[in-house]
Amino acid sequence: MNESHAPSFIVAGASGNLGRQLVPLLSASGARMLLVGRDKNKLREIFPHHEVAIYADIPWAAGQYEDLIFLATTNSDSDASYEQFERTNVALALEARNLAAAGGVKRFTYFSSVHALEHANQSHYARSKRAAEEALNNSPGIVTKIIYIPALLGKTYSGSLAVLNRTPTFLAKLLLPTLKALKPTVNVTAVSKELLTNSAFQSNQSVILATDQDTNLAYTFLKRCMDLLGAAAIVLLLWWLMIIVWIVIKVQSPGPGIFRQRRIGLNGKEFTCYKFRTMHLSAPNVATHEAPSSAVTPFGKILRRTKIDELPQVFNIFVNEMSFVGPRPCLPTQTELIEERRKRAVLTLKPGITGLAQVNDIDMSDPVRLAVCDERYLKLRSIIFDLKLMLMTVAGKGMNDKIGKAAK
Repeated sequence: MNESHAPSFIVAGASGNLGRQLVPLLSASGARMLLVGRDKNKLREIFPHHEVAIYADIPWAAGQYEDLIFLATTNSDSDASYEQFERTNVALALEARNLAAAGGVKRFTYFSSVHALEHANQSHYARSKRAAEEALNNSPGIVTKIIYIPALLGKTYSGSLAVLNRTPTFLAKLLLPTLKALKPTVNVTAVSKELLTNSAFQSNQSVILATDQDTNLAYTFLKRCMDLLGAAAIVLLLWWLMIIVWIVIKVQSPGPGIFRQRRIGLNGKEFTCYKFRTMHLSAPNVATHEAPSSAVTPFGKILRRTKIDELPQVFNIFVNEMSFVGPRPCLPTQTELIEERRKRAVLTLKPGITGLAQVNDIDMSDPVRLAVCDERYLKLRSIIFDLKLMLMTVAGKGMNDKIGKAAK
């Protein structure tokens, strides 16, 4: 690589697990680096062939580098107080960015964790990472990228995969695909590639880096097994309820008990989605939020509120057109939402009966916000995350019926 065009980074906090694995990869790609930390001697010991400095040196050295990568952190397994987390994860990050801006650095990259995306996670670590994001986005300075990463895969493992560091190599290799299926992961090489394209970002942005679960056969197998077992359990346990609901619908209003509607599924292909009919036959064939509330039958209101109307979709699961968890399928006429999902690769997912957007009460009246949430699910999907979303749905999350929202 031509050195005059090589990426150039100031790397703060390189002595941690991520830094120890990332610096050699960046160096091998031809990147120029200045490693910054509180202890220069420690950095020299770990990286004897790299230039090192302390934070106070950043302004005079910054003019030679285009990006500052902030890796310094108080880790999630620390028993430190919140104030200690905040000093490193927030205050030190702001200080480093201000010093970099004073020296003319063009871009600042802050490493966060997917734990910070879970607002229910009130650990000191997650709270401090969210506080850092807010502080960085709300304070003036150089353009900033926030990168959210899950458990790290490399020569050593971090986060939920740290147990593999103490496992015999042959056994770790056998267990890894299943553990990756249970929780999201990212390979350190993917992190390196993301940083080497940093010159492309010219405004504040955030990125979730995670390994695509579609390449993990263990995830595909476990998710399909979970869908089939769940659908079979519903049929075996609730067949009587489905028969009663079908009879009541037929008695209460003229028309079929099962409602069939064309929806957009995997890879943008249409399929027939099944539900218990909750509306009069005269109801317009539009998205739920566009339908008038008067179109819903009295019994249909109960079915929609309890989500019992979704039960026939287990047959869509049996024929592999849907999953229990995924983006809710939209109508072919909802072209804006389809395009937003296509741009974000959301259409590569099977649609679901419930999903991340649904439990967060995000409906199809806001196509961009919905597609962004669907993309987040695409990045973070795992078996444990799917189970969590299913339990949240059963517990009543996302039960607000948006019927008539746009018609009022």
